[in-house]
Amino acid sequence: MKETDLYPAVKALLEDQGYEVKSEVGAADVVALRSGEDDPLIVELKTGFSLTLFHQAIARQALTDAVYIAVARAPGKRWQKALVANTKLCRRLGLGLILVRLSDGHVEVKLDPAPYTPRKSKPRSARLLREFARRVGDPNTGGAARRGTLVTAYRQDAQRLASHLRAHGPSKGSDVAKATGVPHATRMMRDDHYGWFDRTNTKGVYKLSPRGAEETSETELSARIEG
Repeated sequence: MKETDLYPAVKALLEDQGYEVKSEVGAADVVALRSGEDDPLIVELKTGFSLTLFHQAIARQALTDAVYIAVARAPGKRWQKALVANTKLCRRLGLGLILVRLSDGHVEVKLDPAPYTPRKSKPRSARLLREFARRVGDPNTGGAARRGTLVTAYRQDAQRLASHLRAHGPSKGSDVAKATGVPHATRMMRDDHYGWFDRTNTKGVYKLSPRGAEETSETELSARIEG
């Protein structure tokens, strides 16, 4: 597959819309101009999505707002997933997106260029700020989220609960909450997200599980920050 394989289908699409189309004009792969319009339409051709393609398209925005990227459509779920992500990127960059099916020359204009204004998510922003406020200190290393265990405010709270149970033995949830300052101690021990807590035969009383004793014994002092 070559980039030139995309050109006939893209040229035919633009000519059907009344454009005069020429290739390799200056640095642009495809330039189209319609009678009565001053601004050209530019298309950058690539056999697939790449960072280079986006760099080229962004550079063309210095010439016109009507900049498209055109890529060959491919089969498979992996390509479809890439299409979703790259469509979002095109939208954010104000680029248009054209898909070309080389088997029959079918062309789909997936996205037209348009100014992009991000929509803020107040709930997500609020969750971010709550996590920042609740987390004690800075226990993680930036960029290390996929390596090892990420220390969140929730995990720090769980470590406090485990530390209390280790020191005091089986305890009532309300007493643990009061002693540790973790208001949802009972619910956290009941949900047992990390497998650190076990229920006892007494209602509302929890103890440290064998897994909890093993996983927090070596890490709690280094990962938990005394407040």
